[in-house]
Amino acid sequence: MDVMKDGWQAVKLGEVCGLQNGFAFKSTMFKSHGTPVLRISNIQNDEICNNRLVYTDPDDYKEDLSKYEVRNGDLLIAMSGATTGKVGFNSTSKIYLLNQRVGKFEPKKTIDKKYLYYFLSTRVEENLKMSAGSAQPNLSTKQIKDFIIPMPPLPEQKRIVAILDGAFAGIERAVANTEKNLANARELFDGFQNSVLSQPNENWKKTSLGKEIDLLTGFAFKSKEYTEAKDGIPLLRGDNITQGELRWKSFKRWPKNDTSNYKKYELEEGDIVLAMDRTWVKAGLKYAQISSTDLPCLLVQRVARLRSKKEMDGGFLKFLIGSPIFTEYVLAIQTGLSVPHISGKQISDFEFLRPSVKEQTSISSTLIEMQINLHNLESIYISKIAALSELKQSLLQKAFSGELTADPERALKEAAA
Repeated sequence: MDVMKDGWQAVKLGEVCGLQNGFAFKSTMFKSHGTPVLRISNIQNDEICNNRLVYTDPDDYKEDLSKYEVRNGDLLIAMSGATTGKVGFNSTSKIYLLNQRVGKFEPKKTIDKKYLYYFLSTRVEENLKMSAGSAQPNLSTKQIKDFIIPMPPLPEQKRIVAILDGAFAGIERAVANTEKNLANARELFDGFQNSVLSQPNENWKKTSLGKEIDLLTGFAFKSKEYTEAKDGIPLLRGDNITQGELRWKSFKRWPKNDTSNYKKYELEEGDIVLAMDRTWVKAGLKYAQISSTDLPCLLVQRVARLRSKKEMDGGFLKFLIGSPIFTEYVLAIQTGLSVPHISGKQISDFEFLRPSVKEQTSISSTLIEMQINLHNLESIYISKIAALSELKQSLLQKAFSGELTADPERALKEAAA
């Protein structure tokens, strides 16, 4: 035990807290009902995650399982797997059973449980992973008990917890408000985009994509003929398409000296590309517009290329494909359970109202300006959320170094401004 300033001590966690390891339940004893068993995958995001719970009946065991019970207020830690080092409170009235590789902390009277939680949830994870090895994180009881924790007197612990509780509640509110404002800005843009593209106008022509674009689906390039040569031509696959953008962090190449037979699959600046497999994912529709920096590249199978004809403005086409109207159409017509997909014919059959080219250009310009403003707002909001996160880490650093001496309200207002 090392003495720090102002009566603080640096102690091993095992000196102030016990750790109950979980029971090695056999998977053959799991049932569809009974008492829920907490596994390492259920310890996430500082709380208990009830996804994919398994159940068992304590009466089926010879052992007394009472010491493995997890009740309201119990603090847990994952000791192996992808969630190694994560901690979580059981904040519900549910009673769980503790599975192996999940530990339950049993704090002594000298340490406040919430103080321990704040320290573990913010400082322990990375340090424990480093001590355990990052390849296959696996914590032992000894490693956890040997972790050094700063220990002020109990009244100081409670003071720190009270300040952090108030500050973090304020940070959560500020983050929630910022995220709400960001969502409102995006919703406003989508709503305007939708209204502009679907407004009834007797001068607009009802048509379909197939009549207004040149549609091409990609070629099945053989993987055994890919090249590692740096001058190889990038192959654009569905995996390279995100929500309105292309990602080239990982891609395949085709030999540069073997492109003469694939001229029709060469993409051009302004082309719209649309993933035909998993066209829509939780993050949104997978489409993008080709820019000069993306070229040269070749179109791969299960990706559609949409190229404007003379009566179709390229910018208008991009906003049309990225609109909620087209997304709703895709969600209604896609087929396949394991890999939802759409066909070239389904893309061609999409009907919409087409303004004159002049009106299309004007609409596109307005939407581009709004989109730029939206991106600027997003940058501001993302920076604000990052500042709030940094404030949280700063408060924690001060809390566990004995420097949390004042109410952080002013810093919170500055970060949220």
